[in-house]
Amino acid sequence: MKSTWLLITGILYLFALEILRVYFIMPFPGSQYGNTIGIAYFLNTNITWLRLLGFAVILPSLWHFIRNKKRLSNIALAIFLVLYGVVFYLFNFRFLADKMFYQPREKLFLSGLQDTSHLNSLVIGVALGSQAKAYPVEIIGYHHQVKDTIDRQPIMVTYCTVCRTGRVYSPFVDGKYEEFRLVGMDHFNAMFEDAGTKSWWQQATGIAIAGSLKGKQLREVPSAQMRLGDWLALHPNSMVLQPDTHFLAKYDSLKGYDEGTIAGKLEHRDTASWKFKSWVIGLQFQGVTRAYDWNMLVKKRVLQDHINGIPILITLEPNGQSFYVFSHADSLHFTYDSVQHLIRETGTQACWTPRGVRLGDTLANRGGPNPLTLQPLQAYQEFWHSWQTFHPNTTRFQ
Repeated sequence: MKSTWLLITGILYLFALEILRVYFIMPFPGSQYGNTIGIAYFLNTNITWLRLLGFAVILPSLWHFIRNKKRLSNIALAIFLVLYGVVFYLFNFRFLADKMFYQPREKLFLSGLQDTSHLNSLVIGVALGSQAKAYPVEIIGYHHQVKDTIDRQPIMVTYCTVCRTGRVYSPFVDGKYEEFRLVGMDHFNAMFEDAGTKSWWQQATGIAIAGSLKGKQLREVPSAQMRLGDWLALHPNSMVLQPDTHFLAKYDSLKGYDEGTIAGKLEHRDTASWKFKSWVIGLQFQGVTRAYDWNMLVKKRVLQDHINGIPILITLEPNGQSFYVFSHADSLHFTYDSVQHLIRETGTQACWTPRGVRLGDTLANRGGPNPLTLQPLQAYQEFWHSWQTFHPNTTRFQ
């Protein structure tokens, strides 16, 4: 009897070990709401020894059952072992993140003049030195990260479709280049593991949340999310990442993601404001973190705010896809011209395009430097649940 219970306990332990190791870092029901990353990291780091412990418990009992040669017992034992084999296979070769999402096999870039089929696609754009590149969201959304080089600088372009977070990082840690792999997710956000120390890094913040490098942060590289046509207007010589033909079916599964109409429950948009998967613009500036409702921006086309006394201006292109966030030196009031789709300064003849290009300004005739310059700020469009989870002190713009 004791052998039976030891065998059952050992087998259930092995089942739980394989399942929980993956359950805590993948989007299974209920898995992403708790602060379980410490447990997940312990299981992942010590999985070999934990398995050996389980086998040490069951092997004596297993030998006892085999020697007894009882037909029903052996049949039950065979079923248990086959089921464990199935679970082992699924949770080690099918359900792990890097077994579901692969890196591009081929990275082909075309110039903006050559790529005319993706002008309405959302991209993450990066400009460094004399070079600019655009990475369509429906491509990098599947891969989760694309390693590349711009102006001889290595970068890691990342995207998490479940959080709608696009971030670009320098892959150097303490001056050393690191390779990263997708290992899972935490609070619905993609998580990467570095090859050197096996530490786990949050995609939305670039912070290591488990392992020996816990607390360190990757250096973020400035980027922008916008419609490709608008990116090319700002960077006419930009190169554009092309779909890898090995993954066309995977890219097709993200059709409609740009507009939020994709059917997937984890990636579909809440069209109402301030819901779990509502779109917001997130901004960190002058030590203040703030979220702006996307629906309000679409309605008003211009949002004006102050952070620590510094005026903030948020604009939207007529296409309703590309947004821009600026600070400026003087507290001016702007209005939106819905006929000409321009941003006008109240009380002056000056007007701007939504992307911050000044078309006319009476102050230009005064001579000397013009203080009314719009300064671009790093900002993001993402799901509200993501922004408030990883920026718990955020305030809402009203």
